[in-house]
Amino acid sequence: MATLSIQAIVADGLDPTYAAASAGGDKVKPGKTTFVHVINGGGASITVTLPTPGNYYGSVANPDLTVTVGASGEQMIPVPPTPFADASDSGLASITYSDVTSVTVAALRI
Repeated sequence: MATLSIQAIVADGLDPTYAAASAGGDKVKPGKTTFVHVINGGGASITVTLPTPGNYYGSVANPDLTVTVGASGEQMIPVPPTPFADASDSGLASITYSDVTSVTVAALRI
């Protein structure tokens, strides 16, 4: 599991650097303008999951966010602190992938 470095998009633009998605998942520091850009270069859809820590009303688990990235597709997924920051993991948000073959990811911030 890798912690993705957040790349800032500045006024004159950004040529982002992408990393291979980690088989065990990745982590990122959430922020109000932070998002992950997931590119699926494979021939089948994948599911990206951002677990939502904590419970509603003390006993009902918060629902995780799942995003489908189509074959040869891409998605930009916002990662705000609420609800994704995990206090038990230094405030980082976790990201998992149903498959990592031909999948690259970048963490970006405006």
